[in-house]
Amino acid sequence: MKRIAVINGVNLGLTGSRETDIYGIVSFEDYIKTLRTKYSDCQLDYFQSDDLSEVVGFLHKCEGYDGIVLNPGAFTHTSMVLADTIKSLKTKVVEVHISNLFGRELFRRESVIAAACSGSISGFGLKGYELAVFSFMD
Repeated sequence: MKRIAVINGVNLGLTGSRETDIYGIVSFEDYIKTLRTKYSDCQLDYFQSDDLSEVVGFLHKCEGYDGIVLNPGAFTHTSMVLADTIKSLKTKVVEVHISNLFGRELFRRESVIAAACSGSISGFGLKGYELAVFSFMD
């Protein structure tokens, strides 16, 4: 059985109620249930924190997983610490964003973590998480 971590960063605990025109009306707690049902042959461990040090700590605990799906939220654009952490892992990380970063404000169009990740998915709504999980299936 594949073991995949799904990690959300800052403000993503508000998915479903925050900026619904961008992030939609479905809470992530509801969506992760749907994702777990679709990938019932996987163990999907979910973690969310607004605290960068907690996200980094959880990433370190995921060494040995079959994959990590990471939506760091605004940490994407600012956190070299997060980029360095991803580089230190042997486990592959796929960066996911609900919105299309390239259709948003200029500062959101740069990801300081993208080069450290094995791939990036942006602009497909919550479906991006499913695409990322699928990328770890052999």
